[in-house]
Amino acid sequence: MSIAERSYDTVPPQSVAFLGLGVMGYPMAGHLARAGHKVTVYNRTFAKAQAWAKEFGGTAKATPREAAQGASIVFACVGNDDDLRSITLGADGALAGMQPGAIFVDHTTASADVARELYGAARNLGLAFVDAPVSGGQAGAQNGALTVMCGGDQAAFDAVKPMAMAFSRAFTLMGGSGAGQLTKMVNQICIAGLVQGLSEAIAFGQKAGLNMEQVLDVIGKGAAQSWQMDNRGKTMVADKFDFGFAVDWMRKDLGLVLDEAKRNGARLPVTALVDQFYADVQAMGGNRLDTSSLIKRLR
Repeated sequence: MSIAERSYDTVPPQSVAFLGLGVMGYPMAGHLARAGHKVTVYNRTFAKAQAWAKEFGGTAKATPREAAQGASIVFACVGNDDDLRSITLGADGALAGMQPGAIFVDHTTASADVARELYGAARNLGLAFVDAPVSGGQAGAQNGALTVMCGGDQAAFDAVKPMAMAFSRAFTLMGGSGAGQLTKMVNQICIAGLVQGLSEAIAFGQKAGLNMEQVLDVIGKGAAQSWQMDNRGKTMVADKFDFGFAVDWMRKDLGLVLDEAKRNGARLPVTALVDQFYADVQAMGGNRLDTSSLIKRLR
């Protein structure tokens, strides 16, 4: 379903900002505009912010601070911890432009540590901060069907949820500050193991001379079924990977997972191994290929 075709629950229009217009942020901000909100955007490449404003009728600003001024909620989706700090802190950061009582909602997949750091910085300024990483990929962002896992205060979460449902199918408070990021780490651990298992299964079946499309149709109706099998199995069989969630991004996410595991003492032997397998894919030139390209190591 396209952005234009979506229908929305009635939510009173508000002035909001969206910082970061990548493959996720661009359509997410679009859903907010289509829902009737007044959206001001910022992107590191200003021409992209201008293009978004032209397409959706919003306003583009040159700094995060300018974009955040007057917004009741500031949404963001950038690359990593350092990118997040660069748009929130400092004289031109969003926190400096936000009005008391406003809420910053971060959809970046980042560390739990930076979430807690920025939660504290926001609270010191009379602001609220919610860490809210997403799952569902580019397709989920475009279709307004993201799963969002949140950390922060209940009141801020309750204020944000009705508006965030413009691009979400589930928007859930998981606990205090950092809990959203920790939940996203659990998500990525699950995906890493699933994709490796699916890669080995398909490679094995192909070596055995089976019709793997037929095999996937059959086993996909049983206990082996998964989102990865349903959405990536046949493209893996066909050796097609020029789409989806990039290997570089997955390695960034798994780095966050492994760093957190060192702190909390969790044992992640399979996740650590799959992370190294993704390093092999990078060495093969597969940095921007979908995570399902893990199978290329086995061919």
